[in-house]
Amino acid sequence: MNGMFRSLAIYNYRLWAGGAIVSNIGTWMQRTAQDWLVLTQLTRHNATALGVVIALQFAPQMLLLPLTGFAADHFDRRKLLMVTQAALGILALGLGVLTVTGWVQLWHVYVFAFLLGAAAAFDTPARQTFVSDLVGEADLSNAVALNSTSFNAARMIGPAVAGGLIAIIGTGWVFLLNAASFIAVLGALLLLRTGELHASLRAPRSRGGLAEGFRYIWQRPDLRMGMLMFFLIGTFGLNFPIFISTMSVTIFHAGANQYGFLTSTMAIGSIAGALLAARREKPNIALLCVGAAIFGSGLALAAVMPDYLLFSVMLVIIGMSAQTFTTTASSLVQLSTEPAMRGRVMAILLAIALGGTPIGSPVVGWVADRFGPRWALGIGALAGVGAAIIGVYFLARYRHLRIGKVDGRIRCSFDDGEFTVVQRVRPNPDADLPSGRG
Repeated sequence: MNGMFRSLAIYNYRLWAGGAIVSNIGTWMQRTAQDWLVLTQLTRHNATALGVVIALQFAPQMLLLPLTGFAADHFDRRKLLMVTQAALGILALGLGVLTVTGWVQLWHVYVFAFLLGAAAAFDTPARQTFVSDLVGEADLSNAVALNSTSFNAARMIGPAVAGGLIAIIGTGWVFLLNAASFIAVLGALLLLRTGELHASLRAPRSRGGLAEGFRYIWQRPDLRMGMLMFFLIGTFGLNFPIFISTMSVTIFHAGANQYGFLTSTMAIGSIAGALLAARREKPNIALLCVGAAIFGSGLALAAVMPDYLLFSVMLVIIGMSAQTFTTTASSLVQLSTEPAMRGRVMAILLAIALGGTPIGSPVVGWVADRFGPRWALGIGALAGVGAAIIGVYFLARYRHLRIGKVDGRIRCSFDDGEFTVVQRVRPNPDADLPSGRG
């Protein structure tokens, strides 16, 4: 079956997607409520404190990297996701109870942010790689793009709903509603037809598994390039909670409803970017460069927008370009990585992209406090442009990079005819791996 929504023809993926969008809406409601709680109720518009919360939430991606990639490659991903999703729901319930009862303090949010980050550190690589178990290799790129569409549809709905609910019932009840939303995804995991899952090749249990993942990446110039680009944009560019909240509160003097609307507005662009990605048969590195360049330019223009309406329009462009970049990067990495290595490589990618947040978020928050939110947006713009330059250099250096299988081994060919053996794999003549330029 061809078309933008072809993965939905698969029962397991359709069931998973239905449960995931409900949970994702709840997650975005909680993120919006948490940022608002810190910025307006527990502090007096302190962007640095919000940066610390974001840093603590993403620090486990790097700290737990030796365990998260191993878990995604060696454990049953369905069962692992049931544990991580249940843990995320319980933590949302705990923070909700503290907030509703009026006991919540800033240090409580710090602790829960770190614990939520620890659960998400195991959940994210398992969830990313579980897609291939649901649909198989042929529809993987389409399913990844549809996952992004679902996630960003939730990003559009969740913050807008949260903004209204915060004004009516308060932030604590938003946390409790998010806790309830995890019932949907847990139910979907329980109802999957396990006999129809596409079993991936599991890596043998051995010491040095994570080091093997790093060696695998180091031998691949395309993966090295993607990791570096993702580090720059993830560390300094994807700090949207800080960018949007500080511009909303301190520049445009908006309330909770208007703040939620801005986050939802950016999600409109993200959905468009994800749907466009779903139409493409194969991702390519040139598109990665375009996404990074437009992302950086969009942040630069957003930084100088004079009013709320024009700023919201720029957020649509930023959302589309950010989604184009992240979806293309994720698809490229998954499609060109062997199933036995995919969990570790994705965990490293996410750790590099999100693990840099503990560095970038406090810096961006401090800049917003010290010099103003517009200068913080400027830092993100520089990161996007810098990532685009790296990608252009790669395309110029490896103009005809090809990745393929020769005698059961993945090999990379370059302009000078050099071949580098990357990893021993099982022969699979039906595999179709993307080239450097596409």
